[in-house]
Amino acid sequence: MKKNVLILFVLITLTLSVQAQKVPTATEIATKGVAAMEKRLKLNSTQKNIIYNYTLELTKEQIALNKKQKTGAPIEDDYTKFIRNQNQTSQSIRNILKPEQQVEYDLYLEEQLRGGKKKKGKKSKDEEEEVVTGISGLILPKND
Repeated sequence: MKKNVLILFVLITLTLSVQAQKVPTATEIATKGVAAMEKRLKLNSTQKNIIYNYTLELTKEQIALNKKQKTGAPIEDDYTKFIRNQNQTSQSIRNILKPEQQVEYDLYLEEQLRGGKKKKGKKSKDEEEEVVTGISGLILPKND
């Protein structure tokens, strides 16, 4: 599951970088990711710096893998190595978090994995918001 979450995190990062006018650097991507985690997990400065270093290294590797993929070079072995490094990075981040932060980190990763858009509309107090994922989340509602 952690592998899927990290893959999703990478895909979200790539999507955001494609949508922007300029391609962000590894430093910018890592800073943005750590800022989101800091806000959600209430990290102290030491945790923030360590997580930033882990994230920066992984982001640099991700960018190198993307460049290699764009050249058309075979990347199967590199991709496997990258996934292994993602899992190690996730475990390293978990190791420096306090137990209550680990729970919140798991929720954060699950949220990143879902990454779907929520349907807007009225709901009762007992009813949860429906999360739409996949292609159906991209379809615009019809205006009648």
